[in-house]
Amino acid sequence: MKSYDTIIVGGGIAGLQAAIQLGRYSTIRTLVIDAGYGRSTLCRSYHNLLGFPDGISGEELRKRGEETAASLGIEFLCGRAVEACKQNAEFLITLEGGEVFGAPTLLLATGVIDRFPDLPGLVSCLGSSMYICPDCDGYEVQNRRTVVLGAGKAGADMALTLSDRTDQLIYINHEKTGVPDSLLNELRSKDIRYIEAAAAEVVCPSEGQLSGVRLEDGETIEAEKGFIAFGGNHVHSGLAEQLGVKLLHNRHVETDARSKMTNIEHVWAAGDLGAHSEQAAVAMGEGLLSAIWIHKALVKIKQKSATSR
Repeated sequence: MKSYDTIIVGGGIAGLQAAIQLGRYSTIRTLVIDAGYGRSTLCRSYHNLLGFPDGISGEELRKRGEETAASLGIEFLCGRAVEACKQNAEFLITLEGGEVFGAPTLLLATGVIDRFPDLPGLVSCLGSSMYICPDCDGYEVQNRRTVVLGAGKAGADMALTLSDRTDQLIYINHEKTGVPDSLLNELRSKDIRYIEAAAAEVVCPSEGQLSGVRLEDGETIEAEKGFIAFGGNHVHSGLAEQLGVKLLHNRHVETDARSKMTNIEHVWAAGDLGAHSEQAAVAMGEGLLSAIWIHKALVKIKQKSATSR
């Protein structure tokens, strides 16, 4: 087993920002374990980040973050963490394949993955002309013909949320799951077209540019922009649960507002794993805060170890 001062599980936006800050302390041996797939690898362009008025892809942001962190001495390991436990004063992280790594401090930045169907064209449009978060990208559909591709109540709620942005909305209930009558009435009152039919393809005539959604019956619903809303997103809180970290009703992790530490001492959580608005800029801030408090904890741990000798 190889030991570090801290381990970060998750190399997305929050994990990378934490790694950069920890690297700048110069004396903290840090390992980032990342499975290589997540929200940030799917987003083709973040449009609401300071310094990137023309947008930046998740892959490019991650690439720059990894390069910066590596230049500061941060180690990276591509792998999937499957088990977490505490043994004596160390948290042990076991990967698929059996490798084990330990550290007295741990940051979980394992994030969330959105649920959506495997439709041709969908992934290539995400973050470019098809979006997930109305707070992040509602601006992009202002006064545009917009399709919401979703399921049941989740899709209806998204369409109603976007109705303040545009009066050219179509909601396609791809999974044909139930929508409460009250929501159907609201859709009608706002002139939002409701279609209960399965989609066959997200039509992108040029890279990343949506032109519509083709239904299984062959009809194409034309649109300039789109949102997905299927509900049932998967919160990667399994490792946190194994450690006894307190989870909220939606399986997001509860953290201290100031330090981002969980109820388990020396275990932090940052980014979409926690309970917030799930934006990249927020994830950066939480990663930075976590790193600052991890450093404070490590100083105390080392002082205590020195005085006990």
